[in-house]
Amino acid sequence: MLVEETVVTDAALPVVAFREHLRLGSGFAEDALQDGLLAGCLRAALAAIEAQTNKVLLTRQFSATVQNPPRGAEYTFAVAPVGQVLALTQLAADGSETALEVIAHRLLPDAHAPRLVPHPPVPVRGQLKISFEAGMGAAWADLPHDLAQAVMMLAAHFYETRNASGGATAEALPYGVNALIARYRVVRLSAGRRWS
Repeated sequence: MLVEETVVTDAALPVVAFREHLRLGSGFAEDALQDGLLAGCLRAALAAIEAQTNKVLLTRQFSATVQNPPRGAEYTFAVAPVGQVLALTQLAADGSETALEVIAHRLLPDAHAPRLVPHPPVPVRGQLKISFEAGMGAAWADLPHDLAQAVMMLAAHFYETRNASGGATAEALPYGVNALIARYRVVRLSAGRRWS
């Protein structure tokens, strides 16, 4: 179970750049009138692209709870890239919590499937809560240009079709967005193995 512990702040969203991308008018007192709507479109586009790629674009904190992990098993993170593990907590069946030493566990970085190797092995009947930081960058300027462009394009699509009612026939991601995020997607070839 993956939980987003912190959210992307309004200050991290490129609302001004998005307004320019849309070629909205400027120089009027009402410039900021649509900022809430623009920020909402950017957040939706970020969420959609992160869901399609399993990549976290703007850095934030997450926690993952592993139910009854096999003794000594590696944990493969559901998202990437993982920058650091912040805390590890063992949850016993009786509800008690035991903090584990983060330094005793090894983070194996990977562009698509970073892994955590626990040491010592977690008991079979325990749960493991992993608090970690993931993301490609703390600021918009830190993102790869193709992903930043994909977010802008998808946010513009959401903005322009915000009043459209869709159903089973609603179109998928625009072709240009799909083309830009294609190399970041994880292709699954068999159960349990992930390949890029």
